[in-house]
Amino acid sequence: MATFKIGFLYPEHMDLYGDDGNLIIIKKRLEWLGHSVLITKINLGQNYDLKEYDFLFMGTGTSYNQARVTKELEPQKDTLFALMEEGVPMLFMATAFQLLGQSYVIDRGKSVTGLGIFNFYVENGLHRLTGNTLISAILNGQEVSIVGFANHMARIYSEDENLLPFGLVVKGQGNNNDKLEGIRYKNFIGSNLHGPLLAKNPILADYFIDVMFKRKNINRDVILDDAIELFAHQQARTRLI
Repeated sequence: MATFKIGFLYPEHMDLYGDDGNLIIIKKRLEWLGHSVLITKINLGQNYDLKEYDFLFMGTGTSYNQARVTKELEPQKDTLFALMEEGVPMLFMATAFQLLGQSYVIDRGKSVTGLGIFNFYVENGLHRLTGNTLISAILNGQEVSIVGFANHMARIYSEDENLLPFGLVVKGQGNNNDKLEGIRYKNFIGSNLHGPLLAKNPILADYFIDVMFKRKNINRDVILDDAIELFAHQQARTRLI
């Protein structure tokens, strides 16, 4: 049995839509596979070492809190990117991943400098992009369907040749009108889809778990019964096709 350490970044400020449900999914699936999980909540002003964690997660937040978190993460941005390069799995939701670019817009159209880890920028549209969404993504070399609920003003424009989208929009809302959803770099995924995302898509939860297992040289010898989860996923998918 192994112990997996999960870093929950800024839950007091970045958890607008109950995205912490994603961590419940990761935790329970790891426990069902016979392992223990330690989730550490990291809040503003605390000392921490990002290198301690097997998985990093940040939910979405208001534009005001997004700006506060950006300032807090500035001294850590080189470490954060180094961990991405190393292949540490991470899931950042909506405004959490949007602060990793060159700039984003907060209330009243004010542009804020992002962390600059990736070469994309964010503008606000004239209306919110909302609704159930189906995308096609590649996980472990296989094309899979991902469902979730979009709800954002942001329009994300990438100029980064090394940055991939999380997936291609089949039905619903993406980053803007280019039919791309979210961002992806190695085992880092940023997405605007809520749900919680991992509850609706156990295959994505298992992708992150498989990465964690590989990094600890653990063989997965238990297959979880996802009949109910997959039925719910298929129902959501069918309604969108």
